[in-house]
Formats: sequence, structure tokens, C-alpha cells
Amino acid sequence: MAHRALVAYERPDSTYNLHYSHMGGRNLRLKGAITEETPFGSDDSSETLRTVHDQLLEADSHGAARRILDRHDCPSPQIDIEPRGLDWTLDEIITDLLDYQRYDACYVVDSNYRVTAYRTHWFGLEHESDTVDDSPTIGNGALRTVRWHEGEPVGDGFAQGEFHGLKATVGDMLDRGVFTHLEAVVYMARKLDEWTTETQALIVRHPYEGR
Repeated sequence: MAHRALVAYERPDSTYNLHYSHMGGRNLRLKGAITEETPFGSDDSSETLRTVHDQLLEADSHGAARRILDRHDCPSPQIDIEPRGLDWTLDEIITDLLDYQRYDACYVVDSNYRVTAYRTHWFGLEHESDTVDDSPTIGNGALRTVRWHEGEPVGDGFAQGEFHGLKATVGDMLDRGVFTHLEAVVYMARKLDEWTTETQALIVRHPYEGR
């Protein structure tokens, strides 16, 4: 089973480069693995990877990024070195690029290599409700941080299970006519907000925002 993750690295102009990790969502493992010395989550520090990372943050096109990669013989770290996107804002990534069904986690790495690890929660209900045929996977979910203690996520599995339980309940209520589809999504977003503590962060995106 894949634990796909997206990693957004802040560029000097405050936009972001986007990279993919096939197993990076597992136990939110990349939060501790990404450092200034190991920007791609390598087990060991590599001057080549650090140089490539710095140059990619300055690249102004995919062609330029490709030329940077072609000049170096890079080892294979936990995060794909070739970027999936360049020069995106965080709002564009969260709203227009992130697939909330496909990815288990999203990491945001600022210019000082402070890493924020988010769990993704997809608001699609077609697996929980007989009345929902299809739901958008992009721009339809939430990002939520978890608590950390001594470098380990606390309650991560519980939080994921709690959300899956919420979806099952909401899907049943939707089938019973208690909710409209709009009301079901808004209810899930509201419950996540209630469950998020003052030390956590929650970002919500769905087609019904503002309604």
C-alpha cells in the first residue's frame, strides 16, 4: 500500500516547488527526515543533493529544472528529486493541485527548513453513501496537523480513524435524508474544526465554501 505525499518547498520569492514522495505519508515520517542537510529526506547528508535542491529553488522553468538534474548524478532519496511543479502559491497547491483522495499527507517546508506535516482528509462520500455517485478529489478536503512528542506523531492513527468514522456516519445520514450533499460536507468541515485543538492547524477546501 502506498502512502503518497506531496512536499512543498518555499522558494526565495515565497512561492513553492512541489515534489512527490511515494511512501512519505507513512507515519508522517518526512517531518523529521527533511532538514537543511537532507532536503530530500535522505538517510545521509549529500552535498550533491543539497546543491541540486538549492538550484531547483531558483529554477524558473521545467526545462531549467531538467537541465539541473541532467548535470548531476543523484542518489535516490525518499522524495523524488524532479519537481512536479515550480513557482506555485500555497493556496494554488491546496486548492488546485492537491488530490485529497490520492495523497495521505502534505508537507510544507519553509525557507528555514521548518517542516509542517499535514494529514489529508477527503470529503468524498461515494464509498459511504448510496446517493453519492462522484465527488471531486481536488479542492474537496481538509489538511490537519497532529500533535508531536519527542519527534513522534501523537494520536495520528486515532485522528484518521475518527475521520473515517465521521464519514461513515455522515454517509448514513445522507442516505436517510437527514442531510443534503452540501450540508453533509459542511457538517464534516465543522466537526473537524471542533476536533482541532489550539495547538493544531486546520485548512479546509470544498466546493461549497461560502454557502
